[in-house]
Amino acid sequence: MSDLKSQVLADVKSAMKSGEKEILGVLRLISAAFKQHEVDKREDVDDETAVIILTRMSKQRRESITQFEAGNRDDLAQQEKLELEIIQKYLPTQLSEDEMMKEVQAAIHEANATAMSDMGKVMGLLRSLAGRADMSVVSALVKKKLSP
Repeated sequence: MSDLKSQVLADVKSAMKSGEKEILGVLRLISAAFKQHEVDKREDVDDETAVIILTRMSKQRRESITQFEAGNRDDLAQQEKLELEIIQKYLPTQLSEDEMMKEVQAAIHEANATAMSDMGKVMGLLRSLAGRADMSVVSALVKKKLSP
């Protein structure tokens, strides 16, 4: 069992004992996502897979927050923000924008990218940042650097 998965399960037990219903609900969502992956793929969740699942869940929450705020549904947006906050506790430390920019510049240099047509090569090199950086932000930085 992966370290992240065992940590989530331990936190589920802790939240049950302390009666933290909101946190428990989010932890159960995470645990269910892990179990769903195991059933679908017929493989145990390792730490790398857990980070991918958690990253996907956090992206979904960010998109939901945007939609709920646009629809003036602050109550639902607050719930999504709480879920996002808890999910992010299990993700690796996020890179700052400066650190992302350094990674982008290094990837552009390594790929000898000069135009937008080279964006695929650059993003391929930056794929390892998934989980440590919001890839939509990374993509925007690459576009900004490669635009004339």
